[in-house]
Amino acid sequence: MKRRSDEEISAPLYEYDAAIRAQYGFFAGVDEAGRGPLCGPVVVAACILDPEKPVYGINDSKKLTEKKREALFDEILDKALAYKIVFVGPEIIDRDNILNATMSGMKQAAEGLEIPAQPVVKGDATSASIGAASILAKVSRDRYMMELDKQYPQYQLAKHKGYPTKLHYELIEQYGIQPFYRRSFLKKQGYWPEGK
Repeated sequence: MKRRSDEEISAPLYEYDAAIRAQYGFFAGVDEAGRGPLCGPVVVAACILDPEKPVYGINDSKKLTEKKREALFDEILDKALAYKIVFVGPEIIDRDNILNATMSGMKQAAEGLEIPAQPVVKGDATSASIGAASILAKVSRDRYMMELDKQYPQYQLAKHKGYPTKLHYELIEQYGIQPFYRRSFLKKQGYWPEGK
């Protein structure tokens, strides 16, 4: 079976964007990364791609390798007409809940581009612009977690990126809760280390 090229993979996503632009005149994709982890921010990105400067290989960030996401991140920043990346921290997530915190971040990102918004189900695998936003959000969050890992190496954040793994729970039990943790997530899952 012949392997599809980056251009072939991205073509249907760009066709979707072209149809939306034909109807509305412009199109921005918005997506998030990091709704499920126990710690760190949820990151939302909005992106308006330039149809004259396509970025081939764009897809849902979860379907791409870390190396491919990193390469596409820089190309998207270089070629996009506009983008906005918003970090919504654990204190907002704990206060407002993850859904409301994510929606607030999406609103901020979209308003940063000054455009109206409407949801697209599975948009990161449907639209090049939403796929680009997905990559911007995912890479930005992963880079944040890598920096946090340097400050708190005992939590091995570079390894699990804050997601609820067995190892992560063991490290929380051993080292306690830091300010970057989402306390509401730990309580909801019935996990709250005593005295830490």
